[in-house]
Amino acid sequence: MRILICPDKFRGTISAAGAAGAIAEALAAHADEVVVKPLADGGEGTLDAFGGSNRASVVTGPLGDPVKARWRISDAIAVIEMAEASGLTLAGGSAHNDPLAATSYGTGELITEARLAGAHRIIVAVGGSASTDGGLGALRAMEPVVRFAGIDVEVACDVSTKFLDAPSVFGPQKGASPAQIRMLEGRLSSLADLYKAEYGRDVTQLPRSGAAGGLAGGLAAVGARLTNGFDLVAEENELEEAVANSDLVITGEGRLDSESFNGKVVGGVLSISARCGVPSVAVVGDQDPDLKVPAGLEVLSLVEIYGSDRAFEDTARCLNELEKVFGDYI
Repeated sequence: MRILICPDKFRGTISAAGAAGAIAEALAAHADEVVVKPLADGGEGTLDAFGGSNRASVVTGPLGDPVKARWRISDAIAVIEMAEASGLTLAGGSAHNDPLAATSYGTGELITEARLAGAHRIIVAVGGSASTDGGLGALRAMEPVVRFAGIDVEVACDVSTKFLDAPSVFGPQKGASPAQIRMLEGRLSSLADLYKAEYGRDVTQLPRSGAAGGLAGGLAAVGARLTNGFDLVAEENELEEAVANSDLVITGEGRLDSESFNGKVVGGVLSISARCGVPSVAVVGDQDPDLKVPAGLEVLSLVEIYGSDRAFEDTARCLNELEKVFGDYI
């Protein structure tokens, strides 16, 4: 039996690679072949899904302090993860973030460094941001932007939010108060006018332009392409071919809810599995009790299996104990 293991991260608990490895260990005695492909949707973990970092640079963090950011370049293709340079975690989470001052400047510094290193294609994964600066910080770090003419900059997005909606949708999770959200909305409205006047691009109606506090829109203003992050990662990992050649597909994430089927890893894997006629199982930390699970997907919830928050305290150990549970599916 050939089993493909392709989960997303279990946010705050274990990486996609760690979860995939633990599931593989639980299945080692039951399969003729186990193939591991950790996935991401354009947010945190996308860099690892492309093979991990092979470089690190000191850049400006979201609140101005220097941070060491990992990134990758190979065969003139660079992969940058915004969370490494301008992530909310680097700002100390929502409780310590300054939503008005947080900047994407460090991400722009990484993009510039990738260009100077000889990259002809630059993939920017934009999830997990601290900033809602509409990408202005990044563009300032990239100046003069004319040097990116002829360079393929592709922005991997995990949401479809539009530019002017970014403050109201993402501001609260970045620590913004209602008054600050209104200020950020005004800021992005002014920026949209600036981008249209300076670069001739109206980003306000562009799907995904609000990703990462509008960074996606800022990059789009200077010619970047905005793409679905999962689709990009799946294509680079030849996921559909791997699914078609498998007898069982196991995916997963920290919490399964309706958003899991809106451009995220679990929903994307389920779609491919259904298209290829291969059964799929999702191992999740927990799931929304009101969620109607789509037909064709079996769900194994660690909280339901092991009780309370124990699964989140030591997810790796729980996954290693799943051998007996998987016996029903193999």
